[in-house]
Amino acid sequence: MDPAPLAMTLLESMNDPCFTNELALFNLEANLDPHEFTKDAISKTEQQLQELYKKLLKHIAAENGEVITTGILPTIRYRDLTLDNLTPQPRYFALNDTLGQQRGEDCKLYIRGQDELSFSHDNVLIEACNTSFQVHFQVSQQDFAHYYNISQAITAPLLAIAANSPLLLGKRLWHETRIALFQQAIDTRQSNLNLRESEPRVWFGSQWVKSSVLELFQEDISKFKVLISNDIETDSMAQLKQGQVPKLDALCMHNGTVYRWNRPCYGVQNNVPHLRIENRVLPSGPTIVDAIANMAFFLGLMNGYGSRLDDVTKIMDFSAAKKNFDNVSMRSLNTDIVWFNGEVIPCAELIERELIPVAREGLALANIDQTDIDKYIGIIEQRVAKRTNGSIWMLRNFDKIHENGYNHKISSKLLVQVMHNRQATGKPLHLWDDVTQDEMSALKETYKSVEQVMSTNIFSVRGDDLIDLAAKIMHWNNVRHLPVESDSGELIGVLSYRQILDIYGRYASSGDVHLVPVKEVMNAKPITITPRGSIGEAIKLMRENLISALPVVDNGHLMGMMTEAELFKEYSSLLDGLH
Repeated sequence: MDPAPLAMTLLESMNDPCFTNELALFNLEANLDPHEFTKDAISKTEQQLQELYKKLLKHIAAENGEVITTGILPTIRYRDLTLDNLTPQPRYFALNDTLGQQRGEDCKLYIRGQDELSFSHDNVLIEACNTSFQVHFQVSQQDFAHYYNISQAITAPLLAIAANSPLLLGKRLWHETRIALFQQAIDTRQSNLNLRESEPRVWFGSQWVKSSVLELFQEDISKFKVLISNDIETDSMAQLKQGQVPKLDALCMHNGTVYRWNRPCYGVQNNVPHLRIENRVLPSGPTIVDAIANMAFFLGLMNGYGSRLDDVTKIMDFSAAKKNFDNVSMRSLNTDIVWFNGEVIPCAELIERELIPVAREGLALANIDQTDIDKYIGIIEQRVAKRTNGSIWMLRNFDKIHENGYNHKISSKLLVQVMHNRQATGKPLHLWDDVTQDEMSALKETYKSVEQVMSTNIFSVRGDDLIDLAAKIMHWNNVRHLPVESDSGELIGVLSYRQILDIYGRYASSGDVHLVPVKEVMNAKPITITPRGSIGEAIKLMRENLISALPVVDNGHLMGMMTEAELFKEYSSLLDGLH
């Protein structure tokens, strides 16, 4: 259930132009055909995606891999976010280098939800934790401002019912953690310029569009530096004079590196230009039919309010739309929405009372088949009736697993396995059962790595700390070994209670034991193991070296401790199962 860097192998074996690579080798992108927004367009989209999914399953089975659709994979770990997993294409390495140069320092991330995550990362791959389901809605130049503003107004309740990304690196964070993660991962602003007014490259926007898409393009060119450049020799003005429609390659390239959650897109097909609103807020999953239902809800709301409203900016402040988006990203359905004319209403109630009827009306106005309207909007109705979405389901089941005595890492593994089993049924989320006790017991036996058993609730000291402090920490917390870390978090030694007893004995007569630093007593060359090591390997190391504690280290940094207590707990549960 860990990320599998199989993308390039799969692209080669499938040889299908609908599939393409993404930033990370453990992600794949599927691109679907455009359809005229009428009749069976939505069900045709689902049919194509289901066919692509089945093809992917067939090819990945040959590589002993699996496929899962989720906004953030709960089992992603720091070790998965190295440049070894960056797709080997020059543009991605250029993007990584440019982001680092413009930022001038490592990416610093801080997200607080039920848990708290704070760390620094030195490359762009942290962004690859995110996967999404992006929908494009084509509009005319004249109607662009009208529909774009509607897309901004409906983004919050749309995200609330679709949220599917609550876990990152073992932490329970925002219901849609993708929002905070993407904004911080692609932020090129320097921390020493925090007094200047500037915007992140990933953003909701600053105001309503007054009349034209040019307002957005001009703002993006003015506010954001170029991230990626290319030699473009085409003269757009000359093309116009020759009766050709220019593709505006430089504009499109820059637009592709400014990540509005509703992004304007310009394109040319058969010498005919067009504008699209790209909705980027929807996460992947939980199932294909759930994702298509989210799409149908978005399209129905766009078309429904597009015909109902004269000008949404007259009945809603932009600040309210932005605040709604922020609040929903953190709590999804568990929040209030500031709606039209300042009405404050619980999000789930708003969806039931107003948005679902508007979405049905909008799809009917487009002559979408009634059976499809009932199918896809019915999924939205059932989800909100149960007050659930992917994130709420995941958090509830993660907590259930964790409360049964499993650490965060094994809880993440078990959760992904259960999600994978539920997705395989093809049933939409609202029909998913919670994890059962039998499932937890059966699935746990498939994971036997050190990472799944080690303790991550670690007490540690620094080398310059006094031995007296270390002794008190051991006594207060009933531990017999303390890892010794450097200021940068690297393991530099291990201190045992036997070493403390020995030093107390040697200094007993002088009374200066409290002045002895830890680094003079510790074992400076401890035996260690990696998180991916097996439990059998850990037992062998401990037995052969006559030690009762084994630091778990990854790239020099302490990740956990494997002690006799963890092994006793692990095998006690195994013996219990044999009775």
